[in-house]
Amino acid sequence: MNKYKTELMVGIFVVLTVAALLLLALKVANQTMSNEGESYTLYAKFDNIGSLKTRSAVKLGGVTIGRVESINLDKDDFTPVVELSILEKYTGFPETSSVSILTSGLLGEQYVGFQPGFSFDGVAELKDGDYLQDTKSALVLEDLIGQFLFNRGGDEN
Repeated sequence: MNKYKTELMVGIFVVLTVAALLLLALKVANQTMSNEGESYTLYAKFDNIGSLKTRSAVKLGGVTIGRVESINLDKDDFTPVVELSILEKYTGFPETSSVSILTSGLLGEQYVGFQPGFSFDGVAELKDGDYLQDTKSALVLEDLIGQFLFNRGGDEN
């Protein structure tokens, strides 16, 4: 009987360990299992999205205000269009707001950085389905290295 009790305890320990590792992996990947509430959709066109993925965070000043819902190509000019799902409690951003693709952490996780624009008379607020006009594409490390090597080689002549 003591043998079965030991096996049961080991089994419970293994199940708890697997569950803890799964939760840790989700936390590290900045994912959640639950829906965070009502949201509205904004769109942004970029020249280059780097390694941005769906479910990546949309952050404003370090606070996650939404997620990347989907990434598609525009059928007219073949540029990436990123669909942003912004939590409903974060509204009232002016049309002059901008977004850029930024990198955080040593692993190079990319996210969308949201920068609210200036609000003055005559500037409308962003609504569901609007396109953000001011976008800044991701910095691609290979392009930066190529520019550095190309410019450095040109200085020696």
